[in-house]
Amino acid sequence: MKRGWLGLTLAVAMVGMVGCSAAGSATGAAGGAGKMAIVYNNSDEWASFGTIRQAFKEKTGIEVPNDNKNSGQSVTAMIAEKDSPIADAVYYGIVFGSQAVEKDLVEGYKPPHFDEIPAALKDPDGKWMTVHYGAISFIVNKQALGSTPAPQSWADLLKPEYKGKVGFLDPSSAAVGYSVTVAANLAMGGDLDNWNPGIDYLKKLEANGVIHPKGTANAKVMKGEIPIIIDADFNGYKMKYEENGPIDVVIPKEGSLKLPYVMSIIKNAPHKEAGQQYLDFLLSDEGQQMFAKGFVRPVRNVQIPGEVESKFLPAADYERVRDVDFAKMNQVQNAFIERWKSEVLAN
Repeated sequence: MKRGWLGLTLAVAMVGMVGCSAAGSATGAAGGAGKMAIVYNNSDEWASFGTIRQAFKEKTGIEVPNDNKNSGQSVTAMIAEKDSPIADAVYYGIVFGSQAVEKDLVEGYKPPHFDEIPAALKDPDGKWMTVHYGAISFIVNKQALGSTPAPQSWADLLKPEYKGKVGFLDPSSAAVGYSVTVAANLAMGGDLDNWNPGIDYLKKLEANGVIHPKGTANAKVMKGEIPIIIDADFNGYKMKYEENGPIDVVIPKEGSLKLPYVMSIIKNAPHKEAGQQYLDFLLSDEGQQMFAKGFVRPVRNVQIPGEVESKFLPAADYERVRDVDFAKMNQVQNAFIERWKSEVLAN
């Protein structure tokens, strides 16, 4: 899973170290010639950002350097630099957006097309907004399953033929793992106030020998060590199209959960206008289409080139992918984790 949904706990312990290293690198970059926008968590290797930044520079003359922080490290650096910000904008998982608002690290900005972003996927004052999203999906190594068909539903995963063949990251240590459990709970008829359907389902799944890898499991899936991983759809697309793996991506019939990624303008940013122009570009038709080439779904309803759209599951499958109150999802996480440990893992 992309770094964006990793937890903040370890990152907070690194406030001093990350803040100092970020300050050194950004100050050096800003000292060069030309216009600059510093954007945290903006890696070349993810979601076409390298290509996007080059196109943005050609269009505006503004350079956006590569930045390899994850979401937690980005927020940590922003906290350390609050009195004298270095970065102009930040990209992170949606739960970090509400955290940044609570800590007064970001300010409102409404770019063109802001009104086209669904209400659940943005702060009403523009302090964070989704630029693209993924979906919790089943990523299936067809070769490893042999003659067994790929599961099509959450209910399928409980069948004997999938015993010991399904995995997802531990929700107590990985945000994508927690998102899997939220998706399962929704699919079973629960919600963020009622976890009982999800807990009952997860107990049954655990009894069927579910595997919890310690970290990103793409390599294990490609090797067939974990034939089915419940993870983000974009990881499956990358394995299928970039690594030529025998991979199917399945959005379960009962429904699933969005994994939104958001952008914010940092409060008192030193190059605020340049950061705003970058956000404008990301939400433009061109920027949204370029995201799709990186296997993430544009937040806006833009026309995606046919050769790109054909690599995704049909749009009808994504109609089963739900939004929730993501701030509340973050707030109830600890209570769920206690139940996960005491009721699911203890059995």
